[in-house]
Amino acid sequence: MFVVRSGLVRQTAPARRLLLRPITTCSGSSPDARPWRRKDYRALVGFERNLATAQDSHSSTPFETPLPPGMSSPYLNAERPLYELRPLDATSPIMVEDPQEIELPKTRANSQGIPGDVEELLSVFNACIQVGRLNRASLVLKRFATLKALPPQHLMQLHNRYLQARIAQLETEPGVDNAEEIHRWFESQIVGKGGLTPDPQTIAYMIKAALLTAHDKKRTKLITRYVSLMPQQTAMEALAWELDDEVLSAEDLASISEICPDLVVPEDISTLFDAAQVGEVDADIDGLPVEMEEISSQERWNSSSVSSSSGSSVPPVLPTPQKGVGLETLRQSLSLFDDIPEGRDIASLPLRERREVQARLEKDCVDAAITRWRDENESLNKLGLNSALPTLGSKLSEWHSELERYLEKEFDMIAEAELAEKKSLDDTSRCLYGPHMMQSTPSRLAAVTILSVLSQLSMMGAGRPLPLAHLVTAVARVAEEDIRTKLMAEAMPALKKKQDQKETKLLLRQSLSKAKKRKEAAASAEQAYLPMEPWERTWPVTVRTKVGAVLVMGLMESAKITIVREHPETKELVSQSQPAFSHTIQLKKGKKVGALLPNKALVDLLRKEPRAEVLARHLPMVVEPEPWTKFDKGGFLEHSSPFVRLKGGERDQKIYAEAAIARGDMEQMFRGLDVLGKTAWKINRAVFDVMLEAWNSGKELANFPPLNPEIPVPPEPESTDDPMKRRAWIRAVKAAENDKSGMHSVRCFMNFQLEIARAFRDQTFYFPHNIDFRGRAYPIPTYLNHMGADHMRGVLLFAKGKELGESGLRWLKVHTSNVFGFDKASLQEREDFTTQNLENIFDSAENPLGGKRWWLTAEDPWQCLAACFELKAAYSLPDPTKYVSYLPVHQDGTCNGLQHYAALGGDTWGAQQVNLLPGERPADVYSAVADLVKEGIAKDLKLGNEFAKALDGKITRKVVKQTVMTNVYGVTFVGAKKQVLKQLDALYPELSAQCGIDTMLLASYIATKIFGGLSTMFRGAHDIQTWLGEVGGRVCRSLTPEQLDRIAQDPSCMRINKSSRKNPATETEELTSMFRSTLVWTTPLRMPVCQPYRSSSTRTVTTCLQNLILTDDSRTDPVNRRKQLQAFPPNFIHSLDASHMMLSALECHAHGLTFAAVHDSFWTHAADVDVMNDALRDAFIRMHSEDIVGRLKAEFETRYRGCLYLAKTTAKSELGKQITALRKAKQNKTPGLKEELLQEKLRQDLLRSADPEEVKRGKEMITPASLFEVIGEEDLMTSIEPEEEAEEAPAIAAEVDDLDGGLDSLEDAEVKEPSLAETIQEKHTTRLRELQGSNYFKMELEGKQRKPPARARAAELSFWLPLTFPALPKKGDFDVKQLKKSKYFFS
Repeated sequence: MFVVRSGLVRQTAPARRLLLRPITTCSGSSPDARPWRRKDYRALVGFERNLATAQDSHSSTPFETPLPPGMSSPYLNAERPLYELRPLDATSPIMVEDPQEIELPKTRANSQGIPGDVEELLSVFNACIQVGRLNRASLVLKRFATLKALPPQHLMQLHNRYLQARIAQLETEPGVDNAEEIHRWFESQIVGKGGLTPDPQTIAYMIKAALLTAHDKKRTKLITRYVSLMPQQTAMEALAWELDDEVLSAEDLASISEICPDLVVPEDISTLFDAAQVGEVDADIDGLPVEMEEISSQERWNSSSVSSSSGSSVPPVLPTPQKGVGLETLRQSLSLFDDIPEGRDIASLPLRERREVQARLEKDCVDAAITRWRDENESLNKLGLNSALPTLGSKLSEWHSELERYLEKEFDMIAEAELAEKKSLDDTSRCLYGPHMMQSTPSRLAAVTILSVLSQLSMMGAGRPLPLAHLVTAVARVAEEDIRTKLMAEAMPALKKKQDQKETKLLLRQSLSKAKKRKEAAASAEQAYLPMEPWERTWPVTVRTKVGAVLVMGLMESAKITIVREHPETKELVSQSQPAFSHTIQLKKGKKVGALLPNKALVDLLRKEPRAEVLARHLPMVVEPEPWTKFDKGGFLEHSSPFVRLKGGERDQKIYAEAAIARGDMEQMFRGLDVLGKTAWKINRAVFDVMLEAWNSGKELANFPPLNPEIPVPPEPESTDDPMKRRAWIRAVKAAENDKSGMHSVRCFMNFQLEIARAFRDQTFYFPHNIDFRGRAYPIPTYLNHMGADHMRGVLLFAKGKELGESGLRWLKVHTSNVFGFDKASLQEREDFTTQNLENIFDSAENPLGGKRWWLTAEDPWQCLAACFELKAAYSLPDPTKYVSYLPVHQDGTCNGLQHYAALGGDTWGAQQVNLLPGERPADVYSAVADLVKEGIAKDLKLGNEFAKALDGKITRKVVKQTVMTNVYGVTFVGAKKQVLKQLDALYPELSAQCGIDTMLLASYIATKIFGGLSTMFRGAHDIQTWLGEVGGRVCRSLTPEQLDRIAQDPSCMRINKSSRKNPATETEELTSMFRSTLVWTTPLRMPVCQPYRSSSTRTVTTCLQNLILTDDSRTDPVNRRKQLQAFPPNFIHSLDASHMMLSALECHAHGLTFAAVHDSFWTHAADVDVMNDALRDAFIRMHSEDIVGRLKAEFETRYRGCLYLAKTTAKSELGKQITALRKAKQNKTPGLKEELLQEKLRQDLLRSADPEEVKRGKEMITPASLFEVIGEEDLMTSIEPEEEAEEAPAIAAEVDDLDGGLDSLEDAEVKEPSLAETIQEKHTTRLRELQGSNYFKMELEGKQRKPPARARAAELSFWLPLTFPALPKKGDFDVKQLKKSKYFFS
């Protein structure tokens, strides 16, 4: 037995896989089950010209696989702390190949029910292999051979999977006939008419088949035949590598050596034979590192050594009335905590036992739900109450039994359909979705369906019809996830065993340099497809839809509900069984949409139920989360969670993230998430006890809504009154009902949170984290986490405490002032505020519900109460500085987005307003902008402006705050108006009646002033925001070099209709569909960010319910340009604040601090606030000391090199006139955009040529781009088009938006030429005056529109330009290093 000891290198999975099997390079790079699109990361990260960079040398390229602990890399300097920024070469970014636009064959299913779509074929093949339906898997392979849709090496890998399954079957059912079938398959379908070249793995499988069944001469003949297909000098070495995949054993290789003595067995391979026979690795205990194996038995629970913390049991959480499914499911999941004695922490257990508890926690609720339903049903049956007093739980048991029987019949029909000689349409459908469903059981599918439908009804509103397309997809996704989890759980023990064996062999191989070099050479010479694990594959949209439809149809057929009514004459109770759900058609936006309508009786039950979806990922962990090592490896022990949160169809970000992981670029992001996950938490028992008492009272307190809210409803008006009064009354009644329903929903959600907090009240727990596509970190547990509302933050403490000290006591007082709401004063004033209120603080801690209730007047009452308890405990000691504090103390940024913008733009004035510059008191950017707005209004007031008169004295910090805060995140003018309008209506509800001006017009006027003030205060930041928008606009209208090459080879791929010449818009639409370049950039921590916004296509799927039109996401979908442009600036800033948080977390961890964060709010112990403040300031300075925007420009120039984009100019400009003349000068006909595109591509190719003659020809060509190069950029229109703004304004402001659309694009003028800005504002004010008192309804009837007339749009000319980027805006003189002395940067 070999034991891996600490200090030896342990390879991570990707590194092992790289050594074991060559990796392919093929077109495409989707991570799904499409081998023709699966790419080697060498091709993904820039090792080939068509992906990355024009550089020929890649000496600085980082490693290709994640480095395990202990390994070094020239790219990641081991001597450098993790919190230091790593060198980032903007000219060598990670690049992903443009997806191929080849139309893969999509033919009809054949007579055997085998589909013709390649995606469906792959999915059916995988499912058939998984459920052991090998005969149908063989039919799929034959269909692949007929379609010729896959490259030979990929098809060979599918054959290998088929052979692997056949060998496994042969080992359990040995027989000559089975073996002969395998050998015939090889000769006929692989090397025969298949024409495929077998790889070493194929040969290994065939030799294994011969060794299992053949004897004597026949065995010798078969093995000799198979070995002869490989080079004699390297045959044994190639077969030896299959030891790792457990295809051949060492004994098998010995037998091959005896049969084929001429084979060369290298010395290093012989050494491996000896090592392979030694035995298994004894390195781990259930996957634990060696250093964790020995744990003292004294750490185990000892009932005599642990005492209860409270001395009495904690009362249960008062449930919302008649909550059955969701709450009981949650309690079932938390039931293991009931077995733990009061006051005992699982953390006192040895690590191995804690991991066992965590594994039990991560079990899903499906089996528990089935058991509970049956128990409740049996209990009512025993009492004879099941028919007279049915509960939802008992009904669910009946539904489950009936649906299980329905699905059993469906499984039988699937088997019959596969055997039917002449297949109907239903048979063909069953052949497609059947193997996927059979990976689960009828019982489990039935439970998953019921839970999914009930969850959807709870989320969408129990009384509302569920759109069928959404419901079918949601149910199928849950079923697919359940099957994937089941497959992973079944495979995990074998994978762990295999992994341990491989690690030992790899350690031995590291000393065998010759073998390693030969293997690496083979990896580059012979490129084989790297298959995905079965649970990593996703179902095609057609399969998913059909499976979901069958499950929903089964529920509709099976689910019944008993209706009990009183007979109107006899007064007897009469019961009737009715369907619980019905299929209906409703009109939505003028279209017929299928929906699932719940029975009214079911709705009455469901309205008393919360959502039933507490699964493993919704609970905290009782052990430290697993370190992140791969995209789906980290966090929970058993439950797989993605490193990056992705919505359905977001494939690009996953591909980029996996490529970055493979290149080693995600090391700092991985370790940053590990730091956040390692922070240990516990429940604040003092605060929780108060919460529980307040909650169980059912009264409204702090942010707790009342159990039975009393919302006044106005009396119903008399029928003879004005009908408008009745309409107003109906609206008031609906508003009251909505308020009551909203409070109930909030209380249901809080009920879940308090139940979890109660279960974890004595435990130490952890929050595993992952990130969104911008790099922002989020805890994975849904309900109990520190990113929750005030009551969740108030109930959490760090599990480890630190003595306060003088500094800690001071910061604890400042924190108390902050959470109370007194946070705009100086630090000394905040400390004094707390000192002056110590009497109130002590009263709040001693008698929180019966005293003065001072804490309830705080802005964050529960957090304030937690601080009161902490201060009271500290002052209970003779020396408060000696108190060991567990309370997290927060340091919040001042409008953190504007802080980043001010640093990027070098705005000294703006930096001062967001506390980047030292000051005696904290600056308040919201008040500063409010003052600028007031100044502007005062100027207009002197001119007699009516709007200024109406708003004089009414501009407060609150009016402008939301707009200032969201301006940095891309709020449009329309959105800004809505925000201001909301504040005006709240602060001055009678304003419109008093001044006679509609508040929407006043809000528009104020928004103009706010935007003007911001552009003045943050001049450089505004220029950068405009530059980002212009850059994004160009990228989103560009064609890549790969697309240009395909168009040049086959111009018909643009699919322009013949009528396009008569209708230029058609040609433009076709071109727009070709724009697939999404915005991708790299953060300072080397994480690639890929914006996911695309305009997805749809497809119609025929199901047993109805035809469904579903979204079909693809990487070949055109980008949604409006979303890309609006989201780019805010997402870029979010990626910077995420990098700042990660760097701060890493540095705090290096200094031994406990650290947590909520985006731009950083938490640590009070005693460590000064150290954390230094760390987060250092991180910000390090980031912004680099040229972030300049590096972004350099990256874009590399990433989008060789692209052409569709630019615009006006027909009246000098450039427009010359382009028009050029087009008219063509003798035959005016060229279209397609012809001009090909001409410009040819010109660019000639200019890049090494042949002087070709360069000369290129210079002589005259195209719109060559004319532009002479004239310059002055005539070029901005890529930020007003019509692409979000058009969400209400009808009353329709005409106002004619001006609004152009304001953002005119802000540059407002900055550079104040006189022009004044002109714009004056024009805007004049237009507002014109609209004052107008009849907007009449304006709509007269057809006044927001969009410019057709003639104005036609005056624009489009033409192709090489994709270049405008010069960077000039940076201001602010020096970010001054931040070091700012006390209020974060405070």
